[in-house]
Amino acid sequence: MTACGGTSPITTDYPTTLDPVTTLDWYEASLDAIRDRRARIAVLGCGYVGLTLAVDLARQGIEVLGIEPDEVRAKELAAGSNPVPDVHLPPGELERLCDSGKLSFGPALEESCDVYVICVPTPLREGSPDLRYIESAGESVAGVLRRGQLVILESTTYPGTTEELLEPILREGSELRTPDDFALAYSPERINPGDTRWGLRNTPKVVGGLVPQATELAAAMYSHVCDTVHRVSSPRAAEITKLFENTYREVNIALSNEMAVVCHDFDIDPWEVLEAAASKPFGFTAFRPGPGVGGHCVPIDPQYLAWRVRGKVGRQFRLLETASDINQRMPTHVAQRAGEILNDRGIALRGARILLLGVAYKSGSGDVRESPALRVASRLRTMGAELSFHDPHVGSVVIDDQLYESQPLDDALIERCDIVIVLTDHEGVDYERIVKGARCVFDTRGVTAGWTSEPGRLYRS
Repeated sequence: MTACGGTSPITTDYPTTLDPVTTLDWYEASLDAIRDRRARIAVLGCGYVGLTLAVDLARQGIEVLGIEPDEVRAKELAAGSNPVPDVHLPPGELERLCDSGKLSFGPALEESCDVYVICVPTPLREGSPDLRYIESAGESVAGVLRRGQLVILESTTYPGTTEELLEPILREGSELRTPDDFALAYSPERINPGDTRWGLRNTPKVVGGLVPQATELAAAMYSHVCDTVHRVSSPRAAEITKLFENTYREVNIALSNEMAVVCHDFDIDPWEVLEAAASKPFGFTAFRPGPGVGGHCVPIDPQYLAWRVRGKVGRQFRLLETASDINQRMPTHVAQRAGEILNDRGIALRGARILLLGVAYKSGSGDVRESPALRVASRLRTMGAELSFHDPHVGSVVIDDQLYESQPLDDALIERCDIVIVLTDHEGVDYERIVKGARCVFDTRGVTAGWTSEPGRLYRS
């Protein structure tokens, strides 16, 4: 207990909630093999998380087997071709690593390795966590699991999944005891697609094992590719850490979105307010408003926490659920605002020619999963608008069962549209040329913050 106004120190020391295993005759041998790069590692799931990890481990001279259930994608990877758009590799590197024998790929786990890292998707299905991919991966590992081996789950999920779901699958499928016979840990992925500053190497890795020895084995493996490993006392602590991180983001993005709406009500530029508030050197962290939230993390991960709280504790996580509601209604707000802007210019939304700049969920990415831009587009299309889009990272998208191709961003396209709506703030787009050439621009991402234009031509939210 600390004095009033103080803070309790954060510690990563044990004890854990489980009795530590005092004697594991295989532990030192396993630890030495991992430290010496002699351990063979299987990475189950080769999307942007798993492929990034597999490549970085292979770069360190570690033998890695990547398991990708999509047979077409597995063959592409085995041939040295990278089918994952958000994993940017130097030309020829994947082929070189495969030719060296340090990296290989296949559609199924058919042989025993020393370490297994599960990096499979965990989507929501009708508002509830869909853990079928974790179950399937766990069953695959259980079929080849041997004494003294390490299993790590990286897939984002609710607290308790590693111990309550994955451990029984591994134990029953292999007839090995945890933690006497094998080690089990959880480590949340923290890869930010499109981010050139923060990668696997310089982003601290959180690790929590079922027992301290499992934590140390996992930490030893990650130390080959991560400069800092932050140990926590259990898989549950590591699981909820990831959910807390993205809940923090969703809540603060929702606050910024709600403030942007309020600023519009008072005829105030929200980006001016954001810049002014961000000038305070303490007590404020700037989050940018936009047309909503998207991707595989912010719209999904906090819902795992809300679902778990409702089921385990029997109450709502009210702040989180309110934030989610705010962010989910932003695409409708943007579409309605576009209609108001056109109306002010004497143009009906039905039949209006609208150019959408960016359909990916975030800058620098070609990922359209849960993209708020697509929800804006769907709403505008339902209201009768004629749509076109440009995105340097997305070649085509399907909106309400209709295929749209990305259009070249030439002057003719810009000039003939009744309104241009900036939905994704990609770098490399000449926004100044667009503002000068377009009849009207609606900027939802703040790329024109601080700019001036002829009255009635540039709008921000």
